[in-house]
Amino acid sequence: MHAEEVTFSKLVAGEKQFQVPLYQRTYSWTDKELKQLWDDVTELVGQAMAEVRTPSHFLGSVVLAPGQMSAGGVSRWLVVDGQQRLTTLMVAFTALRDHIRETGGRDIAMLAEKIHEQYLVNKFLDGNDHYRLLPTQADRGAFIACVAGSPRAGGGDNIGHAYRFFRGVLARGQEEGGDTWARVVVTVLGGLLSIVEITAEPGDNVYRIFKSINNTGVQLQQSDLLRNHLFMLLPRQGEQVYQELWLPMQQSLGPKNLELLFWLDLVLRGVSKPKVSEIYEAQQQRLKPVEGDEDALRAEIADLVRLSERLLRVLRPEREQHPALREVLSRLADWGNQTYYPVALQVLDLVDAGRLDAEAAVESLTYVESFLVRRLICQISPSSLNRIFVEAPKELEKSHLPVPEAIRHYLSGRRRYWPTDAELSTAVRTKPFYWAGKSHQRHYVLRRLEESYDSAEPVDFAKAALTVEHVLPQHPAEEWFELLAKETEVGQTPQDLRDLLVHTLGNLTLTGENSKLSNHPFQRKQQILDGSALRMNREIAGASGWGKAEILVRADALSERAVQLWPGPEDGAPGADDEWPGWAELRAALLAMPAGTWTTYGAIAELIGSHPVAVGTFLAAKGVHGDYRVLNADGRVSAAYEPADRSPRELLEAEGVGFDEAGRAHRSSRLVAEELAELLGKELRAHDDVTTPSPAADTTDRATRFGELLSTNQAPATHESLRSVLRFWQQQDPACHLDYGRGAETSCFPLLDVGTSPRSRTLRPLGLYPVTGVAEVPFGHLKERAPFDDAALRRELLLRFNRIDGVDLAEAKLELYPTFPLDVFASHPDEICAVLEWFVHTTALHAGERDAG
Repeated sequence: MHAEEVTFSKLVAGEKQFQVPLYQRTYSWTDKELKQLWDDVTELVGQAMAEVRTPSHFLGSVVLAPGQMSAGGVSRWLVVDGQQRLTTLMVAFTALRDHIRETGGRDIAMLAEKIHEQYLVNKFLDGNDHYRLLPTQADRGAFIACVAGSPRAGGGDNIGHAYRFFRGVLARGQEEGGDTWARVVVTVLGGLLSIVEITAEPGDNVYRIFKSINNTGVQLQQSDLLRNHLFMLLPRQGEQVYQELWLPMQQSLGPKNLELLFWLDLVLRGVSKPKVSEIYEAQQQRLKPVEGDEDALRAEIADLVRLSERLLRVLRPEREQHPALREVLSRLADWGNQTYYPVALQVLDLVDAGRLDAEAAVESLTYVESFLVRRLICQISPSSLNRIFVEAPKELEKSHLPVPEAIRHYLSGRRRYWPTDAELSTAVRTKPFYWAGKSHQRHYVLRRLEESYDSAEPVDFAKAALTVEHVLPQHPAEEWFELLAKETEVGQTPQDLRDLLVHTLGNLTLTGENSKLSNHPFQRKQQILDGSALRMNREIAGASGWGKAEILVRADALSERAVQLWPGPEDGAPGADDEWPGWAELRAALLAMPAGTWTTYGAIAELIGSHPVAVGTFLAAKGVHGDYRVLNADGRVSAAYEPADRSPRELLEAEGVGFDEAGRAHRSSRLVAEELAELLGKELRAHDDVTTPSPAADTTDRATRFGELLSTNQAPATHESLRSVLRFWQQQDPACHLDYGRGAETSCFPLLDVGTSPRSRTLRPLGLYPVTGVAEVPFGHLKERAPFDDAALRRELLLRFNRIDGVDLAEAKLELYPTFPLDVFASHPDEICAVLEWFVHTTALHAGERDAG
């Protein structure tokens, strides 16, 4: 075998083709891997644009074996290992080419064609030989659609997801980087990503090479490498240093936090954007000056121990001695985000050194808390938080202001976007808070708002099992719509008004009576809330009714409390941009939509906290990418839409969207606001996994409630057939069982446990909702779990369901949670059982293959 370090440009140069063998798995990179690659790329782009000497970044290896020369003369290579990163780079180039074609002027139009011919195709060859990469058969259609610039590029499969990921990050990067940015990205992807090309010799057993590469032992962690390096440099003092310093530190932090400690140490020392994967190398370089001096090395380890003690106070605030400082550290720990750690450690270091008193430290960290909370309420993307806090220690060291003022000044800076009081109040009124951040962070905001009432007998939130409740229900009964009809605007339906109000903060509270409240009329909810220990609930119970007016009044009251709890930025602090951030979210949503889907002005308005008319006005004026996907609520093209070349209907039909005789797009391809939110990575509580065992009594109670809701809301035939299908599920295998949701609408989930090792997983083929009356197929859940992380298997599941009359799942939703009516169970229980039987058999088959491998 021969190994050589090359750039991507050199790897693909010449008339050649990389073929992925059939024994390779299909493309499976998720957002985690894509984001990691893109973080590396953007760092290199930033260095190149700042004219900093930019070394190449090692991406990994690609193992190739020579194949047969094609009839057309193309040199073929089998991709033994590395197909995931190779495919990802190819897809990134297709997205970059299309981005340049749509956004670049004439001066860089030729760059798009250069990308196409230099990286993606063999220009003068036809058929399969035309493509530089030929993935496995299951991925080939999606990949070729991207290379060919087909309307179906960016579908619901894994390759389509990667294409849309890159379209999204390229659009955001262009907004921040300016006109030259795309050129630099081309340079980085083609010339600054280092790949080790390993080529096998003719006659080598390629399959054996593949198996040996993919059955290696456990890789050492960065902390393991650093420990081994340090103690090789301590031949005389090593044992004593290990027993007295290193071992206690390692035991108190644990392996994961030990690695975090070494990364934070680099941040606090001013190392620019250290990568977790390069901690060992960076620390090794930092310690070079003291190699050979065991006393100096011991002092360095002692410094790490002191830093670890401060980190433990951040991780476990009960270790902090000062009560007020302990309280603010506890609040930040409850927030549950590590991004603020560099600033928290810097503040504690100043306290320990006697340079900052505890009161000033509390004020400093309260600004940090406010910055995080206000951004969440206003739904500012958290993607920049890590950069903001990593850069903070270096900037704060330069400041001559008192520490609290220095932190407030830094966080108030341009492009850090700390929402003002006015922006906070607007967001509380309009933004769908129920989709903001993580579920525990939403709970945290409501908890802090309740605590602000300073009740004489405050609720013990540590013991109370409280969940977020919608006062106006997520699935209102008809009488709710009758009330909303009195407050609608001209051209607005009660459903439209419900969509704009239901997830806003003014309509949300905390309760331990979620299942009792359900979607009852407000009068019944009043009776239950009036007996609550929470002041905010008793306040709601005192309202005369519950519609738009009451929700907005409560929103304003809560925003006043929020302003007092979480102080804002400096007066006159710059915003993120001149443009309202909601429009950036609109553009991101349209870029994230799979080919073959459409949405409505109302769904976009609900997502971003706007109004359908304002959304239509913005789209008409701005010429946003994908604007043809936004239709009227009935699926018709808006009369105000003025197409440049082809009509929205023509564009959507080219992607596979069907239209009826009345010109309405098929509803199965429609994305509602919740689905748009999922595509943007928002955590929706409705799809939290049911994977932790529940107490038997609790499960029995929820099973009983599910049965009651099913019999009350569904026809007897549907009830009986669905029950028979669930019995069939439980009888298939001991690993097949049922669990039930904990929300107001008690749902049911058939679950399949796979394996008993730490790598075991739980899969669910369906979610059943008795009040809403739908069965949900959770592709979004399955795409993260083997074997259904293979898009081909998810597609097969979709096709099997679609063979049943009454089921119409759009293929574009292979990463979402499409639904079909529960009444399908009444007429086709045997067909549904057959699909579930296939699901169990397929999972067992692939689990056996994995264990054997």
